[in-house]
Amino acid sequence: MKSPMFIAGLVVAATFVFGADQPAVRVAPTDSVGPRALEAQTKAAVVRDYLQAWGSLSRAFEQNQADILDADFVGVAKEKLEGTIREQVKLGIQTRYRDGSHDLKLVFYSPEGLSIQLLDTVEYDVQIVDHEKVLTTQHVRARYVAVLTPTEVRWKVRIFQAEPE
Repeated sequence: MKSPMFIAGLVVAATFVFGADQPAVRVAPTDSVGPRALEAQTKAAVVRDYLQAWGSLSRAFEQNQADILDADFVGVAKEKLEGTIREQVKLGIQTRYRDGSHDLKLVFYSPEGLSIQLLDTVEYDVQIVDHEKVLTTQHVRARYVAVLTPTEVRWKVRIFQAEPE
């Protein structure tokens, strides 16, 4: 039973990488994720890189700098997020995301190993800020569908879509 210990180690490692106020992370067992077996190293890398993508998303929206997304997003996901950042720059606002928990389930690993789909039930707080004044704060619980694709050194989010609960 290496899997539970491995996941526990991954969560501890993520806490050190992201800092003390990091979200709680739970990863569902991956008994079957499609026609291709999911190796422990791949699973760990996907979870790590997906959580890092949330961090870069948060920094990009808070700083209104779309180039922060480059390390973790590609394709449609990156284009949509960049467009949203451009719109908030026009409006003179910032958005702050503070994710509190992620409940991850890896659901499909493509036969050729070029994409992996996960579902994330995430809880986070979002603030809209106008010239350092908080206009509103809202607690959100949503389900995200994400598709990640491997690049030279990491997995990047290619599709990132919320489905509010």
